[in-house]
Amino acid sequence: MQTHQQEFGVEPICRVLSDAGVKIAPSTYSEARNRRPSKRAERDGQIVALIEAEHERQKLTRRFGARKMWLHLRRQRHDVARCTIERLFREQGWEGARRRKKFRVAAGDGTDRPNDLVDRQFWASRPDQLWVADFTYVATWSGMVYVAFIFDVFSRRIVGWRAATQMTTDLVLDTLEHAIWTRSVEGVTDLAGLVHHTDAGSQYVSFAFTERLIEAGVDASVGSVGDAYDNALAESQIGLFKTEVIRTEGPWRGVEHVELETLNWVTWFNHERPHEALDDLTPVAAEELHYAARNELTPTG
Repeated sequence: MQTHQQEFGVEPICRVLSDAGVKIAPSTYSEARNRRPSKRAERDGQIVALIEAEHERQKLTRRFGARKMWLHLRRQRHDVARCTIERLFREQGWEGARRRKKFRVAAGDGTDRPNDLVDRQFWASRPDQLWVADFTYVATWSGMVYVAFIFDVFSRRIVGWRAATQMTTDLVLDTLEHAIWTRSVEGVTDLAGLVHHTDAGSQYVSFAFTERLIEAGVDASVGSVGDAYDNALAESQIGLFKTEVIRTEGPWRGVEHVELETLNWVTWFNHERPHEALDDLTPVAAEELHYAARNELTPTG
């Protein structure tokens, strides 16, 4: 009616609608037009605007589903009910990123391969007890780019990562060096007792990589060939990277483009993204909470 009232007038439109079985009085239409929005509608508009502002401030929040957005807003001291966020997501047509299947790379031949010290028990009671590593591929305009990661199992934190145009031992070695450096700048110089677990990819069972682990005092662990579950945690974490970055951004121009967006995602993943396995803490917050609790239990004097 609002669209056509200037052309036909309100009363004639109401008569036509009434003849068609839709009875509405001109006074009813005028009252509806002049009625103030309800408090709920006003509040909904404020929340939608808040979420859209978060999408603009940090584009990676666009990957959040309703639950993660609710947690994200609560950490910023916005008191919003989860059911409200879920309803608004449905009304706005928003949804979180969805996962796809993982691409698998070739394994080594099994010669002189380290034992599996994990046996699918992806659990740790403290940081730097168990790291898991894996890498994936990204198709770009200038060729394939490979991105490697190391995750701390306790906190799910990304402690090392690298991107390269070749799937070589240097890629995983650089990632390991990054992880060792990450901990060293935080004051962790003794990695004795740490287990570094991977699949049976040839890069991870190479002599150079194994030697570097030994130098750092880290115990190497390698899963069995062709078993998708022996490095399931690393694959699951990389699945998040593919879902939240690679398949939602692009097209990818080359290794520099992939590196920049991976850097942004890693920072966001470690410091801002809540993780369900961590009781919805971020990886960095989980580690800080662990060390704070340990310091409280440490005797003084």
